[in-house]
Amino acid sequence: MPLAYVLINTEIGAEEEVLKQLKQMPPVKEAYLVYGVYDIVAKVEAESMDKLKETVSWNIRRLEKVRSTLTMLVMSQG
Repeated sequence: MPLAYVLINTEIGAEEEVLKQLKQMPPVKEAYLVYGVYDIVAKVEAESMDKLKETVSWNIRRLEKVRSTLTMLVMSQG
């Protein structure tokens, strides 16, 4: 199963709201508020690469208060 970590920047003060929305998405297996350059890290897993792309492009990136994302596809799970 394709797996990716998505680093997310939100509008200021919207971190908790976006985190709550992410946790309601079935492909999002884990999501955490973090300190640093990004506000949230989400672990996303899907049954196919197309479903993974769809989740990131059409669900996560389209959340109203998400400003930017950086997606890191996992090459191998060891």
